[in-house]
Formats: sequence, C-alpha cells, structure tokens
Amino acid sequence: MSQVIEDSWHSAEIRHRTVTLRIGGKRYHIGVGRTHARTRVLLLVQDLDIRIIDAATGELLRQLTLDTSRNYQPTRQPPRTTP
Repeated sequence: MSQVIEDSWHSAEIRHRTVTLRIGGKRYHIGVGRTHARTRVLLLVQDLDIRIIDAATGELLRQLTLDTSRNYQPTRQPPRTTP
C-alpha cells in the first residue's frame, strides 16, 4: 500500500553516503554515494518520486521512486544472478 504525500522540498546534507528523509513518521535512508559526501542538497518530493539536487550547482544527483517496503534505498539494483 503506497502513501500519498504532499509535494514538498527539503534541505539536507549528505552524511556517510546517505540522505535521511522522514515521510509519514518513518525514516528512509537514501543512498547517494561517497562522491557526494558532505554536500548540501535539496530534496524535491512529489508523492513517492524524489529528486536529490546539489544545492550549490543545481546538478541532479539522483532521481528515484521511494520503495516504502524498505528503510534503505540503495544507489542501484544489485546484480542479477542467473540460475
């Protein structure tokens, strides 16, 4: 069951490769990567769609759809294994 949330923006700093976002009383940790550690960012949130933007340059660092069944949103999908 997905949650519907209002459109909003948040200001944050990437710490230890992740950004933390609270939605509906639950914290979600979004992986961004070591390259962007200690970077000030803006999070644009519309429903479950999230964009993470570098506050200084305006560069889009990450775009994702929040998976509410997971606390941690990894930076990419793990490699598939074939049987």
